[in-house]
Amino acid sequence: MTAITYRDAVARGIAQEMRRDPDVVFLGEDVAAAGGVFKTTSGLLEEFGPKRVRDTPISEQAILGAAMGAAMTGLRPIAEIMFSDFFAVCWDLIANEMAKSRYMSDGQLTLPLVVRCANGAGLRFGAQHSQSVENWAMAVPGLKVVAPSNPRDVIGLLAAAVRDPDPVIFFEHKGLYPSKGEVPDGEITDELGRASVLRQGGDATIVALAAMVPRALAAAEKLSAEDGIEATVVDVRSLVPLDTQTILAEVTRTGRLFTVEENPRLCGWGAEIVSIVAEEAFGALAGPVIRITTPHIPLPAADRLEDHVLPSVDRIVETVSKAL
Repeated sequence: MTAITYRDAVARGIAQEMRRDPDVVFLGEDVAAAGGVFKTTSGLLEEFGPKRVRDTPISEQAILGAAMGAAMTGLRPIAEIMFSDFFAVCWDLIANEMAKSRYMSDGQLTLPLVVRCANGAGLRFGAQHSQSVENWAMAVPGLKVVAPSNPRDVIGLLAAAVRDPDPVIFFEHKGLYPSKGEVPDGEITDELGRASVLRQGGDATIVALAAMVPRALAAAEKLSAEDGIEATVVDVRSLVPLDTQTILAEVTRTGRLFTVEENPRLCGWGAEIVSIVAEEAFGALAGPVIRITTPHIPLPAADRLEDHVLPSVDRIVETVSKAL
């Protein structure tokens, strides 16, 4: 086991798959010589060369158009869109082309490609560079959607995404890049569509994603120490496919559900989970389901305002404690 940063896990995950499969190629803006704007791809150009690690022009449509063509003709591209906010520039390629080509070609075309991006708030990048847009991708049939919360999951889920026959949108939370975690030696693989139960408790189930996972864990420890409330914490990890079995089992066991979502409240991923729980486990609920979210506003750049609108450890603790 080795402790590495979330940032270094990205480079290790890409390198693992490029060593394993010569058809894996990587392209994006400033990903080669510069090692990525967030320094997540350092060393890849030196190891794999300019034919497999390619810098591109500043054109999200060109990046994804090239990746889509490469996937159609037998390669397994990993494409980087620097900020997830920039999906708005190339959304037609993602939502109307990548997501639908396999269906519209009756399976004659497959698109084994991964689109990586830096997602989320907390670093003072303002309204156009701080959004959590995983719910955009989750709403499109034909896409798979992944958001890891720790270095080990970055490597394992990236391996699963690269090996998948369908397009996967891979959300890396930019606020997690400096965080560290223990990672096993050797090859790491995982499975899409599997949530992780990170903490067990009998009083409530807290479901979180990406940067909200460490906050949910910290809140659960605080709830235990201060209020005697023992909470289960579930890391969703994969939004599509979604591990409804694990979520329903944990909610049924505790009778209470709280979601912790960084994306704006309206139509967030937690709303879908709440809907599923209401349909399939309503009788097990001992109280109303509660969503802890960011308000439906653009993200402010001012540090105090940005911190105020994001779900915090204290807000999670206060919400769960008051409800119970």
